[in-house]
Amino acid sequence: MAKESKKNLGRDILAELPVGVGVATTALFFTVGARWTSDFSHLALTAGLFVWLFAVMVWCAFGVVHHAEAVAEHLGEPYGTLILTVSVVSIEVAIMATVMLSGGPNPTLPRDTVFAVLMIVLNGMIGLSVIVGAVRHKVQQYNLQGAVAFLAVISCLAVISLVLPTFTTSTGDQSLTPLQAIVFALLIALLYGGFLMIQTMRHRTFFIDAGAAAEQVGHRPRHSLAFHAVLLVVSLLPVVLLSKPLAKVIDYGIEQLHAPTALGGIVIAILVLSPEGLTAYQAARRNKLQRAVNLSLGSALSTIGLTIPTMLAISLYTGVPLELGLPPAEAMLLVLTLFIANMTFSGAPTNILLGGVHLVLFATFILLVFNP
Repeated sequence: MAKESKKNLGRDILAELPVGVGVATTALFFTVGARWTSDFSHLALTAGLFVWLFAVMVWCAFGVVHHAEAVAEHLGEPYGTLILTVSVVSIEVAIMATVMLSGGPNPTLPRDTVFAVLMIVLNGMIGLSVIVGAVRHKVQQYNLQGAVAFLAVISCLAVISLVLPTFTTSTGDQSLTPLQAIVFALLIALLYGGFLMIQTMRHRTFFIDAGAAAEQVGHRPRHSLAFHAVLLVVSLLPVVLLSKPLAKVIDYGIEQLHAPTALGGIVIAILVLSPEGLTAYQAARRNKLQRAVNLSLGSALSTIGLTIPTMLAISLYTGVPLELGLPPAEAMLLVLTLFIANMTFSGAPTNILLGGVHLVLFATFILLVFNP
């Protein structure tokens, strides 16, 4: 009995190691290490700072996912996947809000980050998940009603928030007037809230795999719901607080390398989505495509539903400039991605060809970032 207790204690220490490292790194950077992000005269030191901060933040993000999944197991589906996606997207919202309020004006960063998330999720994550699932299981099934609901709302919100501002004529650039910003933010928030009600109350079965309920019986985390909920928040704080010094390093690196400004949004998107992408990949390998679909499409939807209204509210309140409209080539790529995603989840089982189409679109996105 004592041996088993020691073993469990060792597992708990290892599981919470990201929290300890994140808290220690945060304390260091906000005390004696504050000057490290004010002097970038040494290129090697700057590169080391980026690797350190990025690695710690990704590790803490995995800690967030660990506790979010434990909370999910306590509550069951579809609440579990919803909590996981909202937790991860909250990191993205917090990082962008921190950058907007503390750094120099970067009116396109939220747009670039949201677009990068959509491309990574709808093409990279879905393409890889479908291919991995097809290689191991040939074809995979999913809940059509849930996928259609996801894609209908994602398509509507993506076009309203990222495509429509490109073609409005009330402003001279790709920004919105105050009236447009207020109405669009309210519409996006209301539709996202309505979707959550459908997902968690009225039509829960649309988002649940047929065998999920049987698999969950008798499986509960060792610790309480309150334990994991508290540590979820504690794991999230270092990611949010360290985003400010990371943003300084990224801005300096982009300037020195003469890299495209959209690269900053891609780095943030990769940081945020890395744990969730791995979770979706593992779910597809285990022939749980429904969970991979819920994670992928849920991430895309939560990114728009939470990020865009928050950024619009910050812009309206603080006067920080914000441009949401995509350039024509990227707008076309987004519309094509939404069209292909709707075809992928049109009712037939997924196969390796569909995954390949998504990866081709993802490669096109990467090419256009560096060679527009």
